[in-house]
Amino acid sequence: MTTKLTGAGRLAGVIGWPVTHSRSPLLHGYWLERYGIDGAYVPLAAERDFEGVVRGLRAAGFRGANVTKPWKEAAFALCDVVETSARRIGAINTLVFDERGIVGSNTDGFGFLAGLGEAGIAVSGQRALVLGAGGGSRAVCHALDEAGAHVTVTNRSRRRAEQVAENLPGIAVIDWERRSQAIGDCDLLVNTTSLGMAGSEPLDIDLSRGRATLCVSDIVYVPLEHLCCARPGKAATRPSTGSQCSSTRPAPVSRPGLELTPASTTRFVRSFSPPSAADAARLLARDVPELRAQAKMLGRGSPGLSAGGRGGGLS
Repeated sequence: MTTKLTGAGRLAGVIGWPVTHSRSPLLHGYWLERYGIDGAYVPLAAERDFEGVVRGLRAAGFRGANVTKPWKEAAFALCDVVETSARRIGAINTLVFDERGIVGSNTDGFGFLAGLGEAGIAVSGQRALVLGAGGGSRAVCHALDEAGAHVTVTNRSRRRAEQVAENLPGIAVIDWERRSQAIGDCDLLVNTTSLGMAGSEPLDIDLSRGRATLCVSDIVYVPLEHLCCARPGKAATRPSTGSQCSSTRPAPVSRPGLELTPASTTRFVRSFSPPSAADAARLLARDVPELRAQAKMLGRGSPGLSAGGRGGGLS
């Protein structure tokens, strides 16, 4: 189904700097078109004045926005209402504008665990080493802690890592210089830094110190699986593009109930290059038959705002 954007269309987007790496506009744009929703989801590059950008979007009639680096913690401070889980995380990846004001939630942790689950990776009782201390790290550490993992976090600025641990008692902190050494004691390695992202510095870490059963997950997905190429040595890694799984919840312009599965989202992201967007659409139409049933269930009602900020976005 193809829908022309009208003057009554609902608007949302993803705010970040840089934002060119984000797959959210292509991903959500596809679903808006597929289900005939009168709306648009656009990239919103914000190098500075995040508060001014958000308040301007609300004044302009936007329904909400997803938030990516480096603004997830700033988004938390800006919210009038914060969902319970996001309050403990201290970072926001989804903003919804409604009668309550600016409502914040965080689906990063949900998407991360869902991605691991799709890969058959259980985290309860496992030892996890998390690289980074930004908003993505906070969500990942919270999710792993809630799932029963033993979490250690490290960051180039130790103070930033300590701030993550302050909100999550029981999480250990080590110096950044010990990151490669610590791999030998962990079952799961998670990169939440921007190191290795296209246009950023490479991530310097020695995976050869890991055991053959070491699992690796990376919330950077441009390029895909770059962490597994970092001095792989003998470590057998099972990459998980967990970040994009935070798009398994409706975005602010979506109809309630329209959801992707972690597997389908990963297939979609992987299909961007070299296949075309049209190829990606055909891939999903073939591999996600449950969405057809959901579309029938939704009926012909007007698009609804995702209640309670249960939105998601690619970070």
